[in-house]
Amino acid sequence: MNKEKGVPLLPDLPNLDAGLVDLDIASRFPADGGHAPRILLLYGSLRERSFSRFATEEAARLLNAFGAEARIFNPAGLPLADGAPEDHPKVAELRQQVQWSEGMVWCSPERHGAMTGLMKTQIDWIPLTMGAVRPTQGKTLAVMQVSGGSQSFNAVNQMRVLGRWMRMFTIPNQSSVAKAFQEFDEAGRMKPSAYYDRIVDVMEELVKFTLLTRGMAPYLVDRYSERKESAEALSKRVNQRAI
Repeated sequence: MNKEKGVPLLPDLPNLDAGLVDLDIASRFPADGGHAPRILLLYGSLRERSFSRFATEEAARLLNAFGAEARIFNPAGLPLADGAPEDHPKVAELRQQVQWSEGMVWCSPERHGAMTGLMKTQIDWIPLTMGAVRPTQGKTLAVMQVSGGSQSFNAVNQMRVLGRWMRMFTIPNQSSVAKAFQEFDEAGRMKPSAYYDRIVDVMEELVKFTLLTRGMAPYLVDRYSERKESAEALSKRVNQRAI
């Protein structure tokens, strides 16, 4: 942890208090897996001044500072779910990035009291199974939202339901930025505020949970019912009569 309080920690992160931010998270987890935590970030708006993208970019900067490798998926050109074949270039790109990742960040605007269709489309293109692999099972997840009006939690609550359905470890903390049009400057950088501090909290926690569950996820999500089903299928295959 940098002890020089009040001194800008990194040129790209001027809002961080250098005396309080912890950049040594990985050192507290001996089993580091041999590489930086791999985090994929998704956002839910194609507007030129997309506040969900701005918040996502801030989150990615923080993740990199905390020792993770962050990648942001650009959803421009992604077709509607089932509106194109699975080998569509944007679909293939999204799925490859999901398989690469160990954790994810989902950040959506709240529109009509819900996540955007673009956000849901990205999630819908992530299959529950790819062959014998469940591409999201055991991965960590952080959820965030931006709102045009007063603070709300509808979008993050919906994304939590989806994360659970996709067997992800959704971390306890979350971020909801109210009146987002006031929280970013002309360059798209987030202004100092309690909202910014909460995004720092969420990214710090995501890195911790990703490191904590790394290497243990296959065991943590191993299920009796699936072992039983697999054993029965194997028994039927082995004991079937010769064709």
